[in-house]
Amino acid sequence: MALFLALLVAGIALIAIGAGVDGMLYLSSAGVLLLIAGLLYLAARSVWRSPRRPAR
Repeated sequence: MALFLALLVAGIALIAIGAGVDGMLYLSSAGVLLLIAGLLYLAARSVWRSPRRPAR
């Protein structure tokens, strides 16, 4: 969970810096990619940890 939060905070920070500074569009795109990577990590982690036992 700490990795997800680190990716989330870094992505938001890069998007904010990229949007605030003129000519830093690549920082905004890197921030969006970090947010997508964080969401994919969270989805993969939830799939891997789901119990596959039948319901009783």
